[in-house]
Amino acid sequence: MTSPTRRRCNGEVLTHQPRRAPGADGRRWYWCAGWLACAAWAAVFPLVSPLGPHRTWGAVAAVGYLVAAVAVLLPARRDAPARSTALALAGAVVLPLLLLVHSGAGQSEVGVIERSGWLLLHQGSPYLDEPRTVAEVTPYLPAMALLGVPRAVLGADGLPARLAGDPRLWCAAVFLGSLWLAHRVLRAAAPEDGTGTGRNRGPVPAGAALPALAALVASPVVALPLAVSGVDLPLTGLLCLALALASTGRPTATGPALAAACAIKWTAWPAVAVAVALLAATAGRRAAARGCGTALLGTAALVLPAALLAPGPMVAQVLAFPLGRGELRTEAASPLPGKLLADLGPAGWWAALALLLAAGLAVAVSLVRRPPHTLVAAADRLALGLGSAFLLAPAGRFGYLALPVVLALWARVVPGARPVPSAAVPAPAPRTGADRPNPLFV
Repeated sequence: MTSPTRRRCNGEVLTHQPRRAPGADGRRWYWCAGWLACAAWAAVFPLVSPLGPHRTWGAVAAVGYLVAAVAVLLPARRDAPARSTALALAGAVVLPLLLLVHSGAGQSEVGVIERSGWLLLHQGSPYLDEPRTVAEVTPYLPAMALLGVPRAVLGADGLPARLAGDPRLWCAAVFLGSLWLAHRVLRAAAPEDGTGTGRNRGPVPAGAALPALAALVASPVVALPLAVSGVDLPLTGLLCLALALASTGRPTATGPALAAACAIKWTAWPAVAVAVALLAATAGRRAAARGCGTALLGTAALVLPAALLAPGPMVAQVLAFPLGRGELRTEAASPLPGKLLADLGPAGWWAALALLLAAGLAVAVSLVRRPPHTLVAAADRLALGLGSAFLLAPAGRFGYLALPVVLALWARVVPGARPVPSAAVPAPAPRTGADRPNPLFV
């Protein structure tokens, strides 16, 4: 809050209390309601979740969110939302993550990444030839194994090695680093005051973007997977970075970001089409072709070595297993439409696959007929495609839907993501002879 000012009038000192910003109290109540909703969501996990790491996260995070809700209403400076966000980050992200990492508790995906990193380091392929249990299946592409290499190198003896080698910390580092780079890219493309007419210039100034991004990271949609597994976060961050680069017309940098994402999980492959369409709108067809070529070549360079060493295990574990067609049954069995259809038998499985392909075709046609011209439009299109795929896949989890949700929310809080209508930008006043620039100094 701005400090009061004093002035002297007729020998007396008068104190002037500045007016509070209109709607400041209302914004605090909105923040309080948001943290309370997060606390209620987290409090459900200790009651209904069969997974120990989820229950631990829910118990710790619920308290963190409640503290944040109380802190935002305390009489203090104007940065109360920022302070409450810091408390939510500490209570819902940092504390449960360190607690779970220290105790060695986590979802089975953490062990899968650790094992795949050891296999990649010692045999060049992250896949076992004949997995006997679901825990021995590696349903990820080879780049994911790189996040398990620190555990293979450092081991697990001693607290420092146990902490530094945990894949969740490296997943979080890739995710947060990608978001930071995307923020820098978009901030450089948008003016500080949020005005302008460019495709990426809009009413979200950089100063308001960082608190919103921090709140997104502190929300359950990111905090929960970051603490218990982290497996989908590197993919999410790299897709955000690729869309940010494509929206600013940078094909040379967009290609490597897409390649890194596509070499982690094949669910990132639809992002290539969306990013290429966005590149064509922002930088032209040649730039789009260059970005697409770089993405395909980079993906091949990261995937082919392991694929050539173990083609059979890779196909069986990366493609057949997630679709429910492998010898071992996937644990991704949330009651989503595709899973319910697949449970009806072979005909239902083929029906779910047909609906999945139809949804993908519809998104592809929309990219041709109405290509996205802004970051928000591209993120929404990708979120729609991925969300439809996760809903209609023969096997899936509710947790997979966090990826499209984060994409849609992230695109709306980064600096300069929403375009300003051309009619809202005033035309510059005509210059007179007095203020016309001197050509000698231009």
